[in-house]
Amino acid sequence: MSRSGKLSARQALARKLLQPTFKNAAAASAYTNKMIGSDVELPGIGDYADHIHAVTHAAAGGDIAMASKILAAQAVTLDSMFAELARRAAMNMGDYINAAERYGRLALKAQSNCRTTLEALAKLHQPREQTVRHVHVNEGGQAVVADHFHNHTGAAKNGKSVKQSHATGAAGASATLPSPDPLGNGVPIASRGGETAMQDARRDESRRT
Repeated sequence: MSRSGKLSARQALARKLLQPTFKNAAAASAYTNKMIGSDVELPGIGDYADHIHAVTHAAAGGDIAMASKILAAQAVTLDSMFAELARRAAMNMGDYINAAERYGRLALKAQSNCRTTLEALAKLHQPREQTVRHVHVNEGGQAVVADHFHNHTGAAKNGKSVKQSHATGAAGASATLPSPDPLGNGVPIASRGGETAMQDARRDESRRT
């Protein structure tokens, strides 16, 4: 950086080249140009950079359309690779066992990567929900439970449900336990008179003799 606080031309170019958009545009153009060939007018690196910039900007804003398309396309390609490699393994089976084994391993790798790609695609379209429960105790002992459901994508609205207890009357009141006492006392009440004294069996026996 110069003394005036501004970037020099070389520093500005270095910052531009190190941005993810430009680096991936350079790699994408190198691969894509070989696929197309020289029969048509090829796009420049700036054209690739503009497209990648638009895609990454949309993804940063929460758009998953491009990610979904990429995963689906890759799953189809990996499945095609598995089918071709499995076919070559079968053709070499018996006569060229080593070649058949190699093709078989490559086929299973393609199958595993295809399954992983499909799982990532499924998770992309099945956002998880998080439940946050708040318990509020009001005057009188009644509890209010509020459930808030949050979607991790931020697109869904929160749902709320409030439940209250069905208790009636004064809080803590309960019915009296059943009792044979005609006065309706819940538990037996101790008497001041005490229990009746029992007769002495030895005294009665001496009187008889």
